[in-house]
Amino acid sequence: MRLSTLRPRGPSSRRRLPGPARRLTRRSRRDELPGVTGTARVDRRSTALIRRLRPGDIAVIEHVDLDRPTAEALAGAGVAAVVNAAASVSGRYPALGAGVLAAAGIPLVDVEASTLSRVSDGDRLRVHEGTVWHGDEQIAEGDLLGADRVVELTEHARSGLGARLEAFTLDSAEYLRREHELLLDDVGIPDLSTRVRGREVLVVSTVRDHRGDLRALRSFVKDRHPVLVGVDAGADALLQAGLTPDVVVGDLDAASETVLRCGAEMVAHRPRGGSPPARERLDTFGVEPVPFAVSGTAEDAALLLVDAGGADVIVLAGAHADLMDFLDRGRSAMASAFLTRLRVAPRLLDARTAARLHRSQLAPWHLVLLMLAAVLAVAVAVATTPVGQEWFGAGADAVTSVWDDTVTFVRGLT
Repeated sequence: MRLSTLRPRGPSSRRRLPGPARRLTRRSRRDELPGVTGTARVDRRSTALIRRLRPGDIAVIEHVDLDRPTAEALAGAGVAAVVNAAASVSGRYPALGAGVLAAAGIPLVDVEASTLSRVSDGDRLRVHEGTVWHGDEQIAEGDLLGADRVVELTEHARSGLGARLEAFTLDSAEYLRREHELLLDDVGIPDLSTRVRGREVLVVSTVRDHRGDLRALRSFVKDRHPVLVGVDAGADALLQAGLTPDVVVGDLDAASETVLRCGAEMVAHRPRGGSPPARERLDTFGVEPVPFAVSGTAEDAALLLVDAGGADVIVLAGAHADLMDFLDRGRSAMASAFLTRLRVAPRLLDARTAARLHRSQLAPWHLVLLMLAAVLAVAVAVATTPVGQEWFGAGADAVTSVWDDTVTFVRGLT
């Protein structure tokens, strides 16, 4: 029996994997490294970035004092991690966004501002224990804000609330000086084509629990048919709830294609001195926006618009609910929110309050049932009297006679 000769294989005789297989192997090895891996999506403006995010992406932003609505939008987009080239909790006040991401289990790393220049959109990044990697290169190392770290930073920020509230007085006076003509005389508030005067208006934001507010207002919307106003992502929230907004107010550069196609009247909100929305994208969807330049948030702009338009009642859904939410707007927006609400206070209702008031009202069919019950009660009472028995007896005889005549007539036809 002859044994075949075994020849050792040299480097040149090794079998090489095809190109796609080699790339897949390298990617698998990278994905086996500790931490989370994803495609970088980079933008200094968080609102513009959120529209481009896909599940599993790593959001790279520059957002001082990350607020709750932005964090909820990031979590809702399904990001794998967030890299912030700014302090997510700077200490000026207890910003709520970092806590939202920590509760959702999404790593949040605060890094130096220069990190933005070292990351390009589409880069494959890995985030592990406060370190950001691009391939084998460490491009940033920062502060990983887990749950315990967020509590520590938030407690430290609470100590400065007193000073912040004192500064709020000065901010309010400055805002009133700058915007007194708008707040007092409606100067600069554009007219809407949508009829608002004398009608109920529902303004939907996405700051806090907008889904719960919309569920609570379902019967109110069905019965009262209010004017529907979506503020930024509030327009998407209305569409997701099966409702079509009549007016959209906000940053139209960040508006989704679905919103731009919905046929609503578009109001392009921007701060004074800010850039108008990109015309090319709006022209693609045939949108001719109504410009509205005013300090403050899009939510404040929407309230001013419908108040100046003569709305009878303004119901605000998904908005700030308590002092911490109010402070989470940031110093520049606090004065605007406070003074705007002072102006619209006679017409303004919280969503949950509006829902409770609406449920306490009697629907028309309730009144019909009450009337029938009252008539039946009177009939029963009369029937127990001698006169009533005589009436009902005569009535029964008349009905029987009519019925017999009808039956005889029908039989005659056959």
